[in-house]
Amino acid sequence: MGANMELRFEGMSFSYASVPVLQDVCLELERAQFISIIGPNGVGKSTLIHCINKILSPTAGTVLLDGIDVSEYPQKEIAKHVGYVPYTSSDTFPLTVVDTVLLGRHPHASWRTSDEDLEMVYTTLRQLEIEDLAMRHFNELSAGQHQKVMLARGLVQCPDILLLDEPTSNLDIKHQLGISRLLKHLSREKGIMVIMISHDLNIAARYSDNIIMMHKGGIYAVGTPKEVMTKENIMHVYGVDCDIVDDGGRPHMIMKDDEDLSEPVPQGARCTTILPQDSPTA
Repeated sequence: MGANMELRFEGMSFSYASVPVLQDVCLELERAQFISIIGPNGVGKSTLIHCINKILSPTAGTVLLDGIDVSEYPQKEIAKHVGYVPYTSSDTFPLTVVDTVLLGRHPHASWRTSDEDLEMVYTTLRQLEIEDLAMRHFNELSAGQHQKVMLARGLVQCPDILLLDEPTSNLDIKHQLGISRLLKHLSREKGIMVIMISHDLNIAARYSDNIIMMHKGGIYAVGTPKEVMTKENIMHVYGVDCDIVDDGGRPHMIMKDDEDLSEPVPQGARCTTILPQDSPTA
């Protein structure tokens, strides 16, 4: 595999017991790029990426990496090429951040940690601006810090494909933009195919090269943000009316709500600031 890898779904379906989640997915993704998967809750976004890294096995059809069915790859071989950053982590062991991130080197590592492994970990922590957390215990961190540490663990795998399940969900606005920008640069500079599930349509539209819009267990639309993020598509898939405006050549969604929100503020409702006596404005 490498920067010119191909990921292909051929008639892929998945069901939990008798409940269908994905149906007849046919999709071909090529080359290093930043792809966002969008769609309402329950349409199969996480299931789709779990069928790439063998967390789940399709109940019909195939997923192919460079023309080879993923079922034929040993799990450790998949881990060398496909990184995964989950929505939340179930890790509760009191490992330090350094040790937690080092787990991402396991598919490539020998029986002991090398200087190269450690250098890669610290470089990645610096990239994500969390080097100061290096010796903190993972189970003592905030949700946002957890998210960044798990992203670091995925990055040190040096994958050809990086799968992320809502990587910005627990981050403030500044860090959402920073992580999205970093992922965009990684796809360019490292030749990685980055595939991110996102519920933030405007972040997806601003940073993605292409967008996969899912609806009712299938692919509804695929293409550039401008092709996919249309007023009509959003109404059909989400049932939400919106305006789409041009933001530097990228679509930006402004949500509409028919409810009249222009009512006066209820009588007596207010917010006040209580300033300490030594405040400069007191």
